[in-house]
Amino acid sequence: MQFRQQALAKLQSPEELDLPVRLARPRGWLVLCVTLVATAAACVWAVTGSVASTVTAQAVLTHGQGSYVLQSPVSGQVTAVLAEEGERLAAGSPVLKVRTGSGTTTLVRAVAAGRITTLAAALGQIVSPGTDVAAVEKAAHASDPLYATVYVPAQNAAAVPAGAPVDLTVSSAPAERYGVLRGRVASVDRSAQSAQQIGAFLGDARLGAQMAGKGRPVAVRVRLDAAPGTPSGYRWSSADGPPFRIESMTLATASIRLADQRPVDWLLP
Repeated sequence: MQFRQQALAKLQSPEELDLPVRLARPRGWLVLCVTLVATAAACVWAVTGSVASTVTAQAVLTHGQGSYVLQSPVSGQVTAVLAEEGERLAAGSPVLKVRTGSGTTTLVRAVAAGRITTLAAALGQIVSPGTDVAAVEKAAHASDPLYATVYVPAQNAAAVPAGAPVDLTVSSAPAERYGVLRGRVASVDRSAQSAQQIGAFLGDARLGAQMAGKGRPVAVRVRLDAAPGTPSGYRWSSADGPPFRIESMTLATASIRLADQRPVDWLLP
């Protein structure tokens, strides 16, 4: 009986077909409009916008031509050390005297003009042909500009554009006190380098192994921004930078700004 009464009540009630149907509340329309506007803005930004990224790598401040390792051409005993570490020599200048087993004396001379960065031979030392006795940086004049050689992982090197800005945190000038050294990418090598190749350029096999790490990085040459009014002669993020000159063969950490990318490129194959 109860179900029959409900059925009769349903038949007696009007269909209400002439009443308007509410599809959404005003608040729902507002949320929908905001979502559509945000989506459209994101699509426009993905196509027309750009995202900057950086790569961080180890670097060495050097003169542009690098260094070379000076080796003894004969076997014998070092009887005189004629140069000092840090001294600047002309090409052909004597560095050591070596007395051979036959009693003759041979002079070990600098191959090219430069500054002795490491003097490995000592008075009385026994040397043989090919023994490393010194590392000489190829810089004829003290006023020759410094460059930063940055060893970038090979997978990131292709994205480094010429002229890209570079910030260098120099080991001898703490960034929290003096800021970072400014520069721009001058060139990017076409091929990766082994630890041996890096060591030959820097004149230090151990430093070459350190720069190479576990891979074969690409050398990026950075031209430092000149600022004659500062004590170092280069531009820093702080007003004057450190109150001293920066020596070559100083280690640094470089942050290179890579080429800008559109967000849509990340979605395309």
